[in-house]
Amino acid sequence: MERIYLDHAATTPLDARVLEKMQPYFCEVFGNPDSPHAFGRRAVAAVDAARDEVASLLGAKPNEIFFTSGGTESDNWALRGAAHALADRGRHVVVSAVEHAAVLEAAALLEGEGFSVSRAPVDAEGAVDVEQFSRLLRPDTVLAAVMAANNEVGTVQPLGEISALCRERGIVLFCDAVQAAGALPLGVNAPHVDLLSISAHKFYGPKGAGALYVRAGIRLGKLIAGGHQERGLRGGTTNVAGAVGLAEALRIACAEREQNAARLRALRDGFCAEIARNLGGVHRNGAQNGLPGLANLRFDGVDGEALLYSLDLAGVAASAGAACSSGSPEPSHVLLAMGLAASEARSCVRFSFGRGNTAQDAARAAAAVCACVERLRGRAPRPYAG
Repeated sequence: MERIYLDHAATTPLDARVLEKMQPYFCEVFGNPDSPHAFGRRAVAAVDAARDEVASLLGAKPNEIFFTSGGTESDNWALRGAAHALADRGRHVVVSAVEHAAVLEAAALLEGEGFSVSRAPVDAEGAVDVEQFSRLLRPDTVLAAVMAANNEVGTVQPLGEISALCRERGIVLFCDAVQAAGALPLGVNAPHVDLLSISAHKFYGPKGAGALYVRAGIRLGKLIAGGHQERGLRGGTTNVAGAVGLAEALRIACAEREQNAARLRALRDGFCAEIARNLGGVHRNGAQNGLPGLANLRFDGVDGEALLYSLDLAGVAASAGAACSSGSPEPSHVLLAMGLAASEARSCVRFSFGRGNTAQDAARAAAAVCACVERLRGRAPRPYAG
């Protein structure tokens, strides 16, 4: 049975072109980029080139790009590092209620450290309510965190309006762009953001490689002591191959974004239409014009976890939401924030298409979903040829 992977929002396979670019930095160019000899100089030249590439693609300056181990580290560093650095101005932070767990749990840590945190509500599609966000801002608000696009339902956030509100009040704006990078137009100036995080494995780059953009003039606390790397803020030997791979993956993703987005949108919409044509009691969560390859569906009368196991047996890989929360017995905080009841949230499954998927994959996956749902609802399913 040929398996179908529809969980690209969790991670993507490494692009062969990215691997080719990375390979010399595993064995041939192996020097420590902080060493003063020729081996080190070759390594640091690769890191500098990668930093220049990422900065150019984001509309930033090279000295505003910091390499990290991925989205979780970047999110934690941005939120906690900025909050502590700005504490002399105020100790109030606003985050959206549908942020990734890396942001929400970092915000909870800030509360334990004496900060006040407000969580901005969202509408039924998962978009931040700009008016209510505005009401949460206070004279002592120093930092706000709103993601570019939600990783569970795909809704794109109104960053332009939120950015304008923050700039009017001198509030630092952090944007988790981990899920949006490579899928949406991405930059740090339109709209204006002060901090932005990305993670390579979400756009066909290597796992363990990420970046954090920090606008010049924004203060950020030290993340790791013990070295002068990353301008003295994040000690530790630089992951040269990871930095090279991230930059190449981001370059490819940006260059091919429009054509990939159109194809993924067509695959997703055809998949959803086929399911709706054959099944009743199916509801789509999130904005219809969200991330091009992502669909979060609710199936009445079906346990989402049971459906995922059934689909896996049928050769289709999907998820209940963020991979980081897959072991949690609690329903999705994103779906709850959107107004779903806990029982409804437990009936949802996320399908996310990627570069390797075909129209045949979409059709076969839709047939598998229909057969599995009918079986779980206690009906005799249509024959499914996996």
